[in-house]
Amino acid sequence: MKAMILAAGRGERMRPLTDDTPKPLLVAGGKPLVVWIITALARAGFTELVMNVSHRGERIERALGDGGRWGVRLAYSREPEPLETAGGIATALPLLGGAPFAVVNGDIHTDFDFSKLREPRESAAHLVLVDNPPHHAAGDFTLERGRVGNDGPIRCTFSGIGVYHPSLFAHIPAGTKCQLAAVLRPQIAAGRVSGEHFTGRWMDIGTPERLAALDHALSL
Repeated sequence: MKAMILAAGRGERMRPLTDDTPKPLLVAGGKPLVVWIITALARAGFTELVMNVSHRGERIERALGDGGRWGVRLAYSREPEPLETAGGIATALPLLGGAPFAVVNGDIHTDFDFSKLREPRESAAHLVLVDNPPHHAAGDFTLERGRVGNDGPIRCTFSGIGVYHPSLFAHIPAGTKCQLAAVLRPQIAAGRVSGEHFTGRWMDIGTPERLAALDHALSL
């Protein structure tokens, strides 16, 4: 199974840190955020990685190269401007192939065991959900008996970790902007999206304050 790391965003909320440095290369605990993800995926047996890049993408490519130092093969899907999550995935499909693949946001930090994503599933998508953080108290989806729902009183937050069948994105022309929710919600309504609730370490590194908090936690 291949895995894709989403790394094309501009990181507006992280400014001024991201004015020169792309968000995936911001450092916490002595390593760039994206390197934590690459090494975790490598430990889980993912050796074929795809990364979409846009803002300061050339700096990401120079810093990471072909991924060989971490025991992976890293290919890049270049976007002249960020295409949102679904648009970025659709544009990268030629690199991802015809089998289901994992996708991980490049601006999270977690101790989730990515090897669990390799388990065979019949669903069109599988989402990892977490408890709602203070900055996203309303959550995104419900989860009941392993199925993700759009509506309900008890909601969880999408972690930015999932597995998708490529057919979900085949209708999106390469280079087109498209949000992931627009792809997922009809599939969820049809009962075709499975999920799991992860209660371990997970952080969305969306602001300089959260980056500083993560750096402090990793230094303890």
